Amino acid sequence: MYQLFFDGACRGNPGPSSFGGVIYDSDKKEVDVFYGYLGFATNNVAEYCALLAGLNRCRTLNIRKLKVFGDSNLVIKQVKGEWKIKNDKLRAIYRQIKEVEPFFSSISYEHVYRKNNTRADELANKGLDAEVLK
Repeated sequence: MYQLFFDGACRGNPGPSSFGGVIYDSDKKEVDVFYGYLGFATNNVAEYCALLAGLNRCRTLNIRKLKVFGDSNLVIKQVKGEWKIKNDKLRAIYRQIKEVEPFFSSISYEHVYRKNNTRADELANKGLDAEVLK
């Protein structure tokens, strides 16, 4: 079973934002990383975009069984259907996530504390730093 860790970054809320993540194989070996700059957005939008980017990256790599980990309790609870989505921008990204999910034969979501999401956090900040330093 592969693992996807995702994170969003935002300097100010809203403010310049980015996303990043890492994919591990069943031996906990890092097999892929991703990150990118989003522009001006909220932290929640950045978190949602990180998840969507990670799922799309897993699909590209033909990963079918996936455990997803993120430090945004809001995103995890909402994609699991435990909390309602009231924001239209988040709802639009949520729909895209739900369109990707059927590709996976197995997918689960779990909240982790930030201290357990350091690699994804590092990559999200790398996306932000690369753009800000231009």
